[in-house]
Amino acid sequence: MERTISEVRRDVEQLRDNILGATPTEGQLEAVHEVHRRSVENLAHFVALRGVDLRSLQDDLSALGLSSLGRSEAHVAATVDAVVRALQALDGEPSTASPCGRPVGFESGPRTLERKTHELFGPSPKGRTTRIMVTMPTQAADDPDIATRFVQAGMDVARINCAHDDLPQWSAMAMHVRTAASRSGRDVRVLMDLAGPKLRTGPMTPGPAVVKVKPHRDVLGRVLAPGRVALVSADATLDERADGIPLVPVSPAFMAALAPGMRLRIRDARDSNRSLDVVEVDRHLRTAVAETTRSIYLTTGTTIDADQPSAPAGEVGELQQTPGHLTIAVGQVVELVGAPCHGETLNSTRVRVGCTLPEAVGALEVGHRVFFDDGTFGGVVEAMRRAASGPPVAEVRITSAPLRGGKLRAEKGINVPDTEVPVPALTERDLVDLRAAANIADMVALSFVRNPDDVLLLQEHLAAIDASSLGVVLKIETVQAFRQLPRILETAMRTRRVGVMIARGDLAVEAGYERLAEVQEEILWLCEAAHLPVIWATEVLDQLARTGRPSRSEITDAAMSERAECVMLNKGPHVVEAILTLHDILHRMAEHQSKKRHLMRPLRSWSRPGPG
Repeated sequence: MERTISEVRRDVEQLRDNILGATPTEGQLEAVHEVHRRSVENLAHFVALRGVDLRSLQDDLSALGLSSLGRSEAHVAATVDAVVRALQALDGEPSTASPCGRPVGFESGPRTLERKTHELFGPSPKGRTTRIMVTMPTQAADDPDIATRFVQAGMDVARINCAHDDLPQWSAMAMHVRTAASRSGRDVRVLMDLAGPKLRTGPMTPGPAVVKVKPHRDVLGRVLAPGRVALVSADATLDERADGIPLVPVSPAFMAALAPGMRLRIRDARDSNRSLDVVEVDRHLRTAVAETTRSIYLTTGTTIDADQPSAPAGEVGELQQTPGHLTIAVGQVVELVGAPCHGETLNSTRVRVGCTLPEAVGALEVGHRVFFDDGTFGGVVEAMRRAASGPPVAEVRITSAPLRGGKLRAEKGINVPDTEVPVPALTERDLVDLRAAANIADMVALSFVRNPDDVLLLQEHLAAIDASSLGVVLKIETVQAFRQLPRILETAMRTRRVGVMIARGDLAVEAGYERLAEVQEEILWLCEAAHLPVIWATEVLDQLARTGRPSRSEITDAAMSERAECVMLNKGPHVVEAILTLHDILHRMAEHQSKKRHLMRPLRSWSRPGPG
């Protein structure tokens, strides 16, 4: 039944009273930095607004041609107050004085977010408003051209991952970024991402030192493309190729004798006679690419003879052992040990895996879920063993895995979404790295945030080293953090420059992939209400960065990322192409959308003259 204007007005007035009742106290406002005080008010109003079911009321408001409150995040009280005044006018009553005082306005809310984004990430780049963050690879410490290419392509923030490399390399990366930015006349910021107490699988017994070269065949066994291997001089510094071809070291003398068209004869690890045809030689990198149409297994010491008598005899140099792994399938039991012990297969139905964070295993209970390797494997704790003299052990029954089983390797992530892990968000190593960040970076990212106390701990340590002016980015990657996000944001706003990263990899595992879209939307809304910039992270244009060819779905994902203030790209041999592509996508989308508001620029796609 259609409701009267008076009935709708009373509901909205009650909603306004509820919102104003949630306004923080003077003491709460004084606790946050002065630049955030009105934002904290608006955040509290938004939480109160979304605490009730508004769907029926939204239908009523839309039917009257009024705002349905669907884009009120940045200015909640002002939006509700405007609707009340419009309803009073429609109801034939004079507009009453607003009890909202001076709420965050329709213009001041978005401007506040823009200002805070500028302070944290630097000025808005030409042609787009969303910044691009790029993770620096290890090679960027020794090769300044990498930073130059990233900056020229459009990088606005350089991310240094403290889980890898060391202080001299971080310092070199930051120096190269700042030099490249200065030469380009741009303001490029540096973020150092603290490793945090991330749960990972322990070491695995390594496999044999072997390189397998095999052609690509069709279902009938016919060769579609030859197998390729790169022979590299043992004294060269090249440790990987962008195209992923495996590297096999040979002596410098043998490398110098190679030329295109030469055939190399090999007796491989299976005692099989094989041959390789040299197809290209790079004298600068001291590498030679060779091809084969038959599978070859190369091990350290395998002899290689060229078909030219003038060439010296060669052999394969020292190869690295292949990473070890355990094969895991549905129904098996993983004994998760609270110690970094070597993984091993115990029998056909049970394997043992170490954990780098014993406290996490000790906190598990029967019925808790455990995920391995970004959710590739999942299971439920069936039993706990806690011995006084040894590490705790959780028996995890695997309930989800690849169809024919999969390989679990060392240093893969472990997620325990049902478990409160009793460790601080800052490890001893993080505290050392925090001092480095104070000297190197513009901002620091806090991993493994779960509650407001984790944020307070970081703020206390920053104050202790006189680095409170350092920008802070909170990585939301756990269910615990998502559930307490309003309180976490309020605590974070005691620091002047604050942002949030939606770490979608771990968050998807913890919340469930089917809920990821919903969760990331809610994080975006909360942060807009708090006027805090957001980083859209994890696997953005990942396939493009790794292979040079994007998937259709990741292009759509990149377009959706325009609603965030910053988008993060990870490492890959084609990351420059990814930066350029992301810049183009963000530039185009900026003309169509701002947050949840569609921008109605003229559309001429359908107005061009047809053929003939």
